[in-house]
Amino acid sequence: MIYFIGAGPGDPELITIKGARLLAASDVVIYTGSLVSPRILEYCRPGAAVHNSAAMTLEEVMATMRRAHTAGLTVARVHTGDPALYGAIQEQMDALDNEQIPYTVVPGVSSFLAAAAAIPHELTLPGVSQTVILTRLEGRTAVPEEEKLSALARHGATMCIFLSVGQMERLVAELLAGGYTPQTAAVVVERASWPEERVIRGTLADIAGRVKAAGITRTAQVLVGDVFAAPYQLSRLYDPQFAHSYRGCRE
Repeated sequence: MIYFIGAGPGDPELITIKGARLLAASDVVIYTGSLVSPRILEYCRPGAAVHNSAAMTLEEVMATMRRAHTAGLTVARVHTGDPALYGAIQEQMDALDNEQIPYTVVPGVSSFLAAAAAIPHELTLPGVSQTVILTRLEGRTAVPEEEKLSALARHGATMCIFLSVGQMERLVAELLAGGYTPQTAAVVVERASWPEERVIRGTLADIAGRVKAAGITRTAQVLVGDVFAAPYQLSRLYDPQFAHSYRGCRE
């Protein structure tokens, strides 16, 4: 079996119990060394063949998987965060499907969740925002016209922006063009959950300058929205006047 495993955002303890168990049982490990903490490899069993995919092409990765499968070996394909988000796993899964090689996916903790924990702050608050948009600024990978930041910003929802901190001025300009105000809260979390984690707080009026002054150019999550600064309503879940299947009305 080939296991696509989400390693989490950086802290090796944020891999799931299942992910760590499967990693420890694997004969061959292919991990994204440019993003995954090397401490994740501490879960590997002695003698496992370890490959850093940062220097490999897709065909080299697939060839390694294919050889292991033919030899009857178990493979752990380890991706950062959760592999379903910007993990480039679909092309790998499609290739395995074409060759009828079995695989399964083990989810992981995404960096946007680790960033929220680092602040720490809830991403959805009653009366402010009940929607979280996960997206990125257009770069070498194109973004559909209707998914550009300026279009998504019209919703006024909480936004978690991946792979874009190196273009903060352009990012801010698109968000402002879409409807966020200069006073909208913005937080940048560099290397969320890593020992060197840094949190930069500001507004869309000054966050680009703060990030530049901090020298942050990559491996950071940009969080934007009123939830980080605006007053909010208390949850109805614990309101004594709110009855549900586990608790009757108390007032």
